[in-house]
Amino acid sequence: MKQILLAEDSDRDAELTIRALVKHSLVNNIQRVRDGVEALDYLYRRGQFSGRLAGDPAVVLLDLKMPRVDGLEVLGQIRSDPQLKLIPVVMLTSSPQDQDVRRSYELGASAYVVKPVDFDEFVQAVKLVGMFWASINQPPPARPPGAKSDPS
Repeated sequence: MKQILLAEDSDRDAELTIRALVKHSLVNNIQRVRDGVEALDYLYRRGQFSGRLAGDPAVVLLDLKMPRVDGLEVLGQIRSDPQLKLIPVVMLTSSPQDQDVRRSYELGASAYVVKPVDFDEFVQAVKLVGMFWASINQPPPARPPGAKSDPS
């Protein structure tokens, strides 16, 4: 099983997402961060994540509207970094706005999933996203040991 990075500021949505992934045995490790700053710190292994083991998540599930640094900015930074740009990033958001969908794909989102309002539909959507990205999809090869990208 592979790791998923979940960047979600809503405790309720994060809990539902994690519960759906665990219930369907799709991952062993889900790392939840609450905003874009924490997401980037995790990916670059800095700050509170400086001691985490090397390796990229199988997928980043990224909320669009988060405090401090929003999902579009995180996505842009991931895609502009040669060491991170191959990580699949799924926008998992409540925004069905055409401009948000378009901008996400322009910045290189791997997929865009609108969170359903209905609980059962939400669980099913997360299950399908997790199943594809953590089980079916063949991820890019791991970065070489010791490789660490940090734009700061």
